[in-house]
Amino acid sequence: MKLHYNSPLVLSYALFCTIVYFLNVFTAGSFVTMFSVPPSINWSNPLEYVRLFTHIIGHDYSSMAHLVGNMTYILLLGPILEEKYGSQKLLLMILVTAGFTGILNVLFLNTALLGASGIVFMFIILISFTNTKESGIPLTFVLVIALFLGQEIINSFKSDNVSQFAHIIGGVFGGVFGYFLRPSGKGSAKY
Repeated sequence: MKLHYNSPLVLSYALFCTIVYFLNVFTAGSFVTMFSVPPSINWSNPLEYVRLFTHIIGHDYSSMAHLVGNMTYILLLGPILEEKYGSQKLLLMILVTAGFTGILNVLFLNTALLGASGIVFMFIILISFTNTKESGIPLTFVLVIALFLGQEIINSFKSDNVSQFAHIIGGVFGGVFGYFLRPSGKGSAKY
């Protein structure tokens, strides 16, 4: 039986996140700054703009649970989304979500940001649109919003190290992408 690299974007993303995680573990966090958004950035430094996107690759190296939790969802949902939307369109959705989440975090919050959680929530909401054939809002979307984003809104009042803000922004983008960028056909996307 031959293994097949069935979802190139999602598998490469998960692999890169895992490599960066272990590089941080073995170097006591030497790579964390490149893969996180600080509470404030120097807008005149071009490298700071890169970090607005690369924060979705870094994960808390003091606990593997952050990486495993995010990668579990990404590896479960991502291949379905990549098949339905195609690698290029899904990459664009990931980058737009990452960029806006990073910018909004810097503008409105005084906290650092790292991890793929915003992308996970984008995937969770986006997946509820994958099997709709006509325009309108699928009931699965409404239920997923109520369950996942409702929980994040409630959790946002807790004091913890979790960015519910990134989860909510990711979910909003997943809803917007799902509504306006419907899959073009059943399994028709090319990699």
